[in-house]
Amino acid sequence: MDHALLAAFVVAVALISVAPGPDMLFIVANALTGGRRAGVVAALGMSTGLAVHTTAAAFGLGALIRAAPLVLDGVRIAGALFLIYLAITTWRASRRLDLSAPVAPRARSLPRVYGMAVLTNLANPKVILFYLAFFPQFLTTGAGSLPATVQFLVLGGLFIVVGLSVDASAGLLAGTMSDRLLRRQAFRRWLDRVSAAVFGALAVRLALDSTH
Repeated sequence: MDHALLAAFVVAVALISVAPGPDMLFIVANALTGGRRAGVVAALGMSTGLAVHTTAAAFGLGALIRAAPLVLDGVRIAGALFLIYLAITTWRASRRLDLSAPVAPRARSLPRVYGMAVLTNLANPKVILFYLAFFPQFLTTGAGSLPATVQFLVLGGLFIVVGLSVDASAGLLAGTMSDRLLRRQAFRRWLDRVSAAVFGALAVRLALDSTH
């Protein structure tokens, strides 16, 4: 593969990853309510979802998915419903807080955070369509070029590494702020409600966003 193209790809991916998007908002929301570990685990879950999308795109499943708009709509609606569930449960948790009680360490199942992140990423069919539109610009052809499938996997691997670095850093930063500020129940309630609002907004965006 052409080294100059790879360098350009890494720069482009870094810029895309830094721009706030649904994945990063999901990671930050979990970090704010669950701390640094939850933020990093959410970032790992998102990267796992990207690995699945990378494999699907590399082996041509994207074309099949693009040819089946009803499947895309079903996945999109299922993802929106899942995010609505997260918004409701997070909001209810904020209402159960006793503002007069001392702050106790927050218990959060990291495997659950990881699973939610994977499902949230997989529920967005636009990710694989982005792969199919963006990655071909950096493929090389001609004598000595690697097979397109291998190039897709290499580019996908770079995308995941860069994206995970950015997302994990955002999760750590948000989690550190959360750990330092969650000394008062009132502030914890506020963070829970902000997170619930983020999940709800992502659900609305996913439900209304056309994939055609």
